[in-house]
Amino acid sequence: MTVCVVCSAIASKAQLLTPRDKFSRADSLHGNQNAPMRTCYDINYYHLDVKFDIDKKFISGSTQFKFTATRDFQKLQFDLFANLNIEKVVYKGKELPYKREFNAVFLTFPRDIPKDTKDEFTVYYSGNPTIAKRAPWDGGVVFTTDSLGKPWVATACEGVGASIWWPNKDQLTDEVDSILISVSVPQGLKDVSNGRLRKVTDMKDGYTKFDWFVGNPINNYDVEANIADYVHFDDTYMGENGKLTLDYWVLPYNLARAKKQFGANVKPMLKAFEYWFGPYPFYKDGYKLVETPHLGMEHQSGVAYGNKYRNGYLGRDLSGTGKGLNWDFIVVHESGHEWFGNNITDKDNADMWIHEGFTNYSESLFIENWTGSKEAGQEYVHGTRRAIANDEPIIGIYGVNKEGSGDMYYKGGNLLNMVRTIINDDEKWRGILRGLNKTFYHQTVTTEQVVEYINTQSGINLTSIFDQYLRYKNIPTLEFRFENGRVVARWIADVNGFKMPVRIRSKGGEYKFINVSTRFTPVDMAGLTKDNLEVDTFNYYIGVLVD
Repeated sequence: MTVCVVCSAIASKAQLLTPRDKFSRADSLHGNQNAPMRTCYDINYYHLDVKFDIDKKFISGSTQFKFTATRDFQKLQFDLFANLNIEKVVYKGKELPYKREFNAVFLTFPRDIPKDTKDEFTVYYSGNPTIAKRAPWDGGVVFTTDSLGKPWVATACEGVGASIWWPNKDQLTDEVDSILISVSVPQGLKDVSNGRLRKVTDMKDGYTKFDWFVGNPINNYDVEANIADYVHFDDTYMGENGKLTLDYWVLPYNLARAKKQFGANVKPMLKAFEYWFGPYPFYKDGYKLVETPHLGMEHQSGVAYGNKYRNGYLGRDLSGTGKGLNWDFIVVHESGHEWFGNNITDKDNADMWIHEGFTNYSESLFIENWTGSKEAGQEYVHGTRRAIANDEPIIGIYGVNKEGSGDMYYKGGNLLNMVRTIINDDEKWRGILRGLNKTFYHQTVTTEQVVEYINTQSGINLTSIFDQYLRYKNIPTLEFRFENGRVVARWIADVNGFKMPVRIRSKGGEYKFINVSTRFTPVDMAGLTKDNLEVDTFNYYIGVLVD
């Protein structure tokens, strides 16, 4: 989720988007969502209780797992990176035996856990976690200082997995129903995590514990700890589901800038996204922005913000159109993930386009709502094509924790704008986007589920279009032939039976849809010639060949 990828012009999301041809057993242990020792239990609740010794870059604590057995079993898998020590695993007051293999931990219970049983165990752990050198593009914990020399710590672990810093069932398909996050930090500092602050406790040992509770389902990589000498201010937004609390945690010397920047961006963003996608999905937990030493991350109900209070992407317009310079990219993009990524979560990182393609497209919809101009939003989408590499398929490899090409961002956004153009009914399109968030509310999904929903609601079979743009690196080419006063057209594509209606016109005329497949089809448009043919390549990301 985190930030955009703009070819070589902008830094890429290295931890996720590094090409790999070979995969190991460690990859399978992490990425296999259907492993029997993972599917045997449904995680219901975590209590993560962790202490940060910032001077030593050391963490220690525990995770309580509460679960429901989905079948009879005696062994299960949870996950913790191998560089972190397991002190013990306690079940009903006794220590349990376990085996470690790479970053997976296999726990054996003294007897079978019957199906439908609700049970629990607690893992105690400690160690020096992986230090993120370039978060959010690599994973782990950031240990740094603010400009006054005070400690500034943050976690970021999308892709690499939350087990890089705390024990959990580290898979996307099983989101925990709720979590209590207790973080102990040196006195004088504050921790800001997801959800709502329940309690602050002086631990009498030079540490202060902050208890944050998340009452909505949450994926593991969204769970965060942010530690600094924070100050807090707040606001409210009257949204579709009533009053939404807005909380902001920033460094003290940035307070005035934060009030100005967040005041100008957050409510317009919420207005746009509630219009297009439906109510903010986490009213129970509120909306937060937290200033971080890294650029940003879609941490649910606690969005990480590091855009230095500048419009654009660190002051740049990623579309090259100028339309990205009037709003804060990180506020808009990372908050868009509250709907696509946090509300609707892919089951496997191979389908990460569901997070990034829709959220990239949300930037266009924000511009449209903010300016009142559909064309302005579409100009922005069109401008982002300069970032598309067409280097490999957008959908990655299933079962090994491997996403596809970084084209999931801008090629994904252009694909969705094209689908909107094909549907040719903006109210229906808005209904589809809102319906996705309602139908799959707080759920994990697959590409097939998303495409089938759009097919059903639009009344158009778009499967071959999604397959071409998601499962192959090439874009389709629309070929025209002019022969003996006759015009025919076909698609050249990788998908067998590829079909896509497309808009064409005679120069200066009105666009009309023609239905084209991979077989040459007559084009019924009077007066059409090689010289006056115009294809809507503004809204269609395609190649065109005229013979």
